[in-house]
Amino acid sequence: MTQATLLQTKSLTEVGEDIGLSEGKKMVSAFGKSNPDATQGYYIGRNIIDQILAQPDCVGINFRKCLTETNQEHLVYTGVNSDGKDIVEYSVVTNTGDIVKQDGIVADRIWVLDIEQADEVTRTIFDY
Repeated sequence: MTQATLLQTKSLTEVGEDIGLSEGKKMVSAFGKSNPDATQGYYIGRNIIDQILAQPDCVGINFRKCLTETNQEHLVYTGVNSDGKDIVEYSVVTNTGDIVKQDGIVADRIWVLDIEQADEVTRTIFDY
């Protein structure tokens, strides 16, 4: 099923599913073997994910590959609203009743997964 088909048949909140450890291992292992010099994974902490998802009408998160100013592969991620658009700003009501625009969160702090530093359980689970 293509990504376009998924978006046509599911609401945006339903995109993504548990594929189980066995399928996850196969997919991760296949990527690692086909792309040994590529970044093998990223870690993002819960706090920023919670902040993004707490934005009004946020139904998911877009992750985009990018390059840093030092030309390193990285991720930028933003909240997505129910229309499938990035949340770059949204309206809030102040204590005085005024409606003002607030910038959406555009995040980029990640840790690159270094498999040499990963614990034995992670290496075993994902066949590194």
